[in-house]
Amino acid sequence: MTATAIGWVEPEWPAPSHVRVISTLRGGGVSHGPYASLNLAAHVGDDAGAVAANRMLLREAAHLPAGPLWLEQVHGTEVVRYAGSGEPLAPRADAAVTFEAGRVCAVMTADCLPVAFTDRHGTRVGLAHAGWRGLAAGVLEATIAALGAPPAELHAWLGPAIGEGAFEVGAEVREIFLSRSSEMAPCFRANARARWQADLSGLARLVLAAAGVTSVHGGGWCTHNDAGRFYSFRRDGVTGRMATLAWLA
Repeated sequence: MTATAIGWVEPEWPAPSHVRVISTLRGGGVSHGPYASLNLAAHVGDDAGAVAANRMLLREAAHLPAGPLWLEQVHGTEVVRYAGSGEPLAPRADAAVTFEAGRVCAVMTADCLPVAFTDRHGTRVGLAHAGWRGLAAGVLEATIAALGAPPAELHAWLGPAIGEGAFEVGAEVREIFLSRSSEMAPCFRANARARWQADLSGLARLVLAAAGVTSVHGGGWCTHNDAGRFYSFRRDGVTGRMATLAWLA
């Protein structure tokens, strides 16, 4: 992991150098209160001017080749192919892919898991917003399909998300995943409240493996337990959003 002074991390993975992926931290922006300070979401109650300023600060600091394609995320499986022209404003989707240089894909998170993809030659990139609902519904498989490359030739990177120790779910969530595969059982640990601690990143790794993606990297952060660096909806309720961005330079 590499951290910058203005607030992002970058993956350590075997992608070609022209494949760029960053996942922002919460520092370095102009938002105040529960949104302090690099909130990039326009739908969470923050001042619109502050959000616009934060997005411009990020664009300048990261030397983005264009403004990101921001999505209206709904915990579903819709994937947008970003061609750079004629795209709707904030399309309703939870993943995006692009095959063109200079097109910046983006997903926003504050506990859900961002997953970045590229192929071994760096001819395409993709991003998925994988909370438990989207993960169970198949957002990662849909993103892999939209990328159009053999899964064995893909690299995947798991960004910051809520960790197992903080992610308590009910038995119904566990059953949804076990109905997909009994191999997911070890990703759920019973707690003293007769509920379950879920390993979101571990579930994603199993989904990726089942889909044929074996080059999987990242994980290990917990957004809930690191208030200094990450927003967490489960921890704070009213809060900002980080963004994970991917593009071909």
